[in-house]
Amino acid sequence: MADMHSVETTHKPMWVRFLLAFGCLIAAFASALFSTVAREQGHFWATLALASVALVLATLVGVTTVPVLARQVVGDRVRDAIQFEVTRVGIWYVASIVLIGIAALNTGNNLLYIIVAVMLGAILISGIASAVILRNVEIEVRLPERTFAGQPAKAVFKLKNARRRLPLFSVMVKAIQTSKSPRWQWERSTFTFPPGRLNAGRLNGRVWVRLPDRQLKRAPSRPASPALECRQVYFPFIAAGKEQSAQMDVKFARRGCYRSAVFGICTRFPFAFLSKTRPIRSTRSVVVYPRLQPGAIEAALPQISGAIETFSRGQGFELYRMREYQAQDSVRHVDWKATAKSGSLMVREYARDDNPRARIIFDNPAAGLISAAEYENGVSLAASLAWHLKAEGKDVAYLAPQLSSAETIDDFLTYLASVEPGAEAMPFERIPDDGVFTVICTAGPGNYDARQISERCFVVRFGTVGQEMVP
Repeated sequence: MADMHSVETTHKPMWVRFLLAFGCLIAAFASALFSTVAREQGHFWATLALASVALVLATLVGVTTVPVLARQVVGDRVRDAIQFEVTRVGIWYVASIVLIGIAALNTGNNLLYIIVAVMLGAILISGIASAVILRNVEIEVRLPERTFAGQPAKAVFKLKNARRRLPLFSVMVKAIQTSKSPRWQWERSTFTFPPGRLNAGRLNGRVWVRLPDRQLKRAPSRPASPALECRQVYFPFIAAGKEQSAQMDVKFARRGCYRSAVFGICTRFPFAFLSKTRPIRSTRSVVVYPRLQPGAIEAALPQISGAIETFSRGQGFELYRMREYQAQDSVRHVDWKATAKSGSLMVREYARDDNPRARIIFDNPAAGLISAAEYENGVSLAASLAWHLKAEGKDVAYLAPQLSSAETIDDFLTYLASVEPGAEAMPFERIPDDGVFTVICTAGPGNYDARQISERCFVVRFGTVGQEMVP
């Protein structure tokens, strides 16, 4: 009831505006009629007044009401827009209609006219039937909880035929690919006289006048890189009021938060003349985590894991290693059997009871400091390090300039999914000096003095994985 009330409240001003405009147009029409009657009777001033009233009312409606209603209609049509694409079968079919129509005009054969009429009627039936097929169809897309860019993920599509009597025929669910529309742009050129003497930037013959010029050219249409890669899911038949589910692999090419429609319902029913696609308006956004790059951190990961394990020494109950006695060691930890075998005083070192701890800092560089490809590489490196350290069972904390709190790896990956180059670097006061092993993902050389951060530090540069181990 709350949703219905909100919809009625939203559309009420439009209905009021429409009724007022309709009343004004009726009054303008009546004034125009009376002005005609007054003119025929010879009443000049009455004709002028009534005609002026009709003109003012019509102008008022055209200025205040028509644009608002037009924007409302256009908005509704854009939301429910259907994309059309003529198939190869449709092109050959239209070409055959043209040929038969030319033959009918030349020969005057009534049978050919009937054939052309039937073929045109088939196109009309195809358009109406495909439009009916795409109506009252509900779809639900379920993606995994964690979706990484560049990795296939299992998506479940549930298609429901919400009609009571009509079944659903030949429907596909596919990814919608957008392309950049062609546009006009100014390009530098050279004006020469006589014309035609400039060819591919070289002068051919004598030129009397040569001036710098600009020429308006149409830029070629370039297809945008696809945001989603997936094959089509085909539903041949769904009975009225029933639903069917299908599973397929989808792959997002880029990280980000996808709020617009990336899937669409497509049909070529009944004659495959047209391919109609209706975008699916998703009720929730899809967060795609950055691309994982195991190969980029393969060389540095053993060093990072080993350095974290070094911090795992403590006063637990599990034996960590045997080592030589040092001045600060307690005599209770001396292992006399190992001392007798080695000939030197050996002590037992125990592991901590808790998991090894680490911290990952993503130093978000300023805009323009590095290229877009290097920035994406840095985001992927930070995500890969966080994912692999968490998979090894490390207790990892996360820190970034605009990240308020990241208690879990999903919080950190969600931040990396939509992060953009920032204007502030990671301040030192936000980095606690608690002895936790710190991995810094940064772009600029020498942004950090590792001794100011923690006891040990590992620095990962964007573009190359380099280390800076500081005792």
